[in-house]
Formats: sequence, C-alpha cells, structure tokens
Amino acid sequence: MELKVLIIDDDLVSQFASRYCIEQSISNCRTIVYDTAEAVLNMFADPLHNEEDVPDLLFLDLVMQGMDGWEFLEKLKIGSNALQKTDIYILSAFANSNDRARAKGHPMIKGHFDKPLSKSIMDKILHSKKQ
Repeated sequence: MELKVLIIDDDLVSQFASRYCIEQSISNCRTIVYDTAEAVLNMFADPLHNEEDVPDLLFLDLVMQGMDGWEFLEKLKIGSNALQKTDIYILSAFANSNDRARAKGHPMIKGHFDKPLSKSIMDKILHSKKQ
C-alpha cells in the first residue's frame, strides 16, 4: 500500500529536506508539498477533490506567511472532515515551549518535532503508524 504524505511548509530548504528524508525512509510513498496552508484548505473544500488523495501523514510548519499552522488546524477543525484519519505532526524550526505544550495537548496533533526531519524521527512515526 502506498503511503500518502503531505508537507505544508513555506520554506524551500525545509520542504526539500523533509521530502528527501521521507522518501529515503519510505520506499512506497507519494509526497505532496504545499507552501501555504490556505491551498490545502481550498483543496479539501473543493467538492471535486478525490478522497483517495487524503494523506496518511501530514507535516505542518507552524510559522508561515499568511495563515500559520495553528490557524490552519483551527479552520480544519471547523470545516471539512477530510483529514480526520490523517496523522498530523508539527515540524518547527523554533523550540518554543508554549508551542510544544499546546501541540502536546491538541487533539489533532500526534507529535511535535524540531526541523529538520530526521530518519530517526521518521522511523518513530512509521513504527507508531503500524501499531
């Protein structure tokens, strides 16, 4: 079964590093990258979107131009159920203790990790996905 992974991050270097790590860790995956959270919300709000495109994993940056990661999660909670079965992980460049505490208590978030994404983090995520 192909694993579908979505990255929402406005930084090109982080996008590349995350995609590279994911594709090195998972042999059978499809990785999709968006540089804005608005684009992802619009995609899932479109009645023509394909249910098969719902990702298994989503890596979300918190600090982005326009809509940040927290606002994305809030709008996602209010709107579509499209990502209900998706495991959402925060990838952040800033070790902010408030964000960590907020992520830990957030019902939609499975985990919070510092950038860059590493093979050991991916192994941990994939192991928890199998259980």
